[in-house]
Amino acid sequence: MTFDIDMIKGVYERMKARVDAARDIVGRPLTLSEKILYNHLWDGMPTQAFERGKDYVDFAPDRIACQDATAQMALLQFMQAGKQKVAVPTTVHCDHLIQAKEGAAKDLKRANDVSSEVFNFLESVSNKYGIGFWKPGAGIIHQVVLENYAFPGGMMIGTDSHTVNAGGLGMLAIGVGGADAVDVMAGMAWELKFPKLIGVKLTGKLSGWTAPKDVILKVAEILTVKGGTGAIVEYFGPGALAMSCTGKGTICNMGAEIGATTSTFGYDESMDRYLRATDREGVADAANEVAAYLTADAEVYENPEQYFDQVIEINLSELGPLLNGPFTPDLSTEVGTDMTKRATENEWPLKVEWGLIGSCTNSSYEDLSRASSIAQQALDKNLKTKAEFGINPGSEQVRYTAERDGILEVFEKLDATIFTNACGPCIGQWARYSDPKNAPKNSIVHSFNRNFAKRADGNPNTHAFVASPELTAAIAIAGRLDFNPLKDKLINEDGEEVMLDEPTGWELPPKGFDVKDNGYLEPVADGSGVNVVVNETSERLQLLTPFVPIGDTITGAKLLIKAFGKCTTDHISMAGPWLRFRGHLDNIANNTLIGAVNAFNQKTNFVKNQLTGDYGGVPDVQRAYKAAGIKTVVVGDHNYGEGSSREHAAMQPRHLGVAAVIVKSFARIHETNLKKQGMLGLTFDNEADYDLIQEDDTFNFVDLNEFAPGKQLTVEVVHADGSTDTIKLNHTYNDSQIEWFKEGSALNLIKKQNA
Repeated sequence: MTFDIDMIKGVYERMKARVDAARDIVGRPLTLSEKILYNHLWDGMPTQAFERGKDYVDFAPDRIACQDATAQMALLQFMQAGKQKVAVPTTVHCDHLIQAKEGAAKDLKRANDVSSEVFNFLESVSNKYGIGFWKPGAGIIHQVVLENYAFPGGMMIGTDSHTVNAGGLGMLAIGVGGADAVDVMAGMAWELKFPKLIGVKLTGKLSGWTAPKDVILKVAEILTVKGGTGAIVEYFGPGALAMSCTGKGTICNMGAEIGATTSTFGYDESMDRYLRATDREGVADAANEVAAYLTADAEVYENPEQYFDQVIEINLSELGPLLNGPFTPDLSTEVGTDMTKRATENEWPLKVEWGLIGSCTNSSYEDLSRASSIAQQALDKNLKTKAEFGINPGSEQVRYTAERDGILEVFEKLDATIFTNACGPCIGQWARYSDPKNAPKNSIVHSFNRNFAKRADGNPNTHAFVASPELTAAIAIAGRLDFNPLKDKLINEDGEEVMLDEPTGWELPPKGFDVKDNGYLEPVADGSGVNVVVNETSERLQLLTPFVPIGDTITGAKLLIKAFGKCTTDHISMAGPWLRFRGHLDNIANNTLIGAVNAFNQKTNFVKNQLTGDYGGVPDVQRAYKAAGIKTVVVGDHNYGEGSSREHAAMQPRHLGVAAVIVKSFARIHETNLKKQGMLGLTFDNEADYDLIQEDDTFNFVDLNEFAPGKQLTVEVVHADGSTDTIKLNHTYNDSQIEWFKEGSALNLIKKQNA
């Protein structure tokens, strides 16, 4: 048994008293999200009503999940915390460091050879500190969590932005940086600003070519990539009740793409069915005893406008299949005529070269079965697929069961490549090109969650579109971006016109799930004798040195870069080939901000060194400033740090000597990560002041010695001609977070408290 049934029962046993108390204190019916939040207060029984979007609150999450790319830095930090064992159930999942190239067997063998040092480190450190370990090939973290650990009414945090996938089982599952996870591993409270609440009412019922994926693609269109920032999205209504558990997981998963803190659904029969199908009858039985507490109070869903900060209603019966992209997950287009028009106007390549099915978003048994029903039609109707197929099963349990039931064989008959049960192309671990930077302009369609430029294959000219697995399969067969399976006919190998029928599939395997080896390793009861070795000459792993406090005097700081437009964590700390350095801070720092566009020349990785007047790569110029003892400032646009939870995007600039990041607005996780690493994450009081920043600017922080919650900071910006502008900056630091800044990092404070 991988999950902790006693812990889960404990959550349920205290739930009634705490939720009832919270309802009395708040003085109204509660949403599901509020019930879970108030049941997980660090201080226990609720004693006050918290203001959404304003109050910082300490919580006690039930468990933690880490993937291998982020686990390295998280566990390297935890090793410095002075603890013998993690304080809450924790797991590590090896899914990011496996490159998709030739197929599952060869790719997994190569990964085990190339990354053996990292995998061995993660396995040994997990064993030492009481952490469950999922071996390479066991599956994608979020699918494995849904199958084994997620439970209705629980709260978990994970060092990956798509931790939110577990909302499909009624959890509040939240993506965080590794430093947040270290706090909880070390037995500390986890702090979060009490979220606002967005309610999404789903009416009607999905049918035909429309899938759960289309729901979140539509929500992304409505809210955009930052519309959910600081909020929990709670789905409800008859359309939600009629949806499968893994379908709910898909919707919650892509909540990360709208900036939401997390997303969730109320407990229902689909969750009961899924728990029992995945051998968790005890969890289902325990949940049924408190079922009324695992969904919102009836009054909330009857009159949602009174209880949510924003309400969206979507009629699933009127929703059609969508394609979102390219280059952003919120640009939504209906299949067929609309896509033809938009693609033509924007010169998007209509020919589709790859159809990719899988990732943590859409790799369940249900997803594969529905996509395979379309693939089977290609075989039955004598159609030749025009694009290449790639399949990433979500877990070894899903893969084994799908193979047993003949699902994978259908894809293989179409010459599909079955990749490892891992992230692969979704996170840039795809050896598609030998020279991706100079690869041709092309279009691909996938069932993944993100489609930023260069995200999948490193090619800036790849136009990636996000769709449901079944639509991805249909478009791969047709080979055209503007193919509409509801109306368009295809010509088969006999010259006949044929149409694809609506997809069919199974919510759960008719014969049940099966697996021979799920890839899980239980830690030893006493890890004190386990030795964790990090070679001093390693290029992959590096023990951490505590950050030195920046101090309350910042004068003469130089502008490192003024980033133009979208600057995601992929721009700040690229994935792909750089994943191999995720455990070595100094080496991975060599990719810092190399993807950000310099506002002064519209080039990437080409900024002015104010010491020499020459131009160079961002990391090189920053290292020159660091060698000279000069602090620097990064300036950015809206939603800075959108995307992954990777704390490297904060740690790398901090390591290289960046003192402050000043932007129009932050993505939630990245702002927290900057705070955790003892940096200044600040926003322009007047967004137009972004335009005042010039290439040769120097920054003097006038009143940093008065740094306090709710108090603006003043910065004097000195231009090359000697003129100055004085600008006001806002921040969201509270007293505890200011202590992190003063101590140099949150980890420094933890070590001090544990000394």
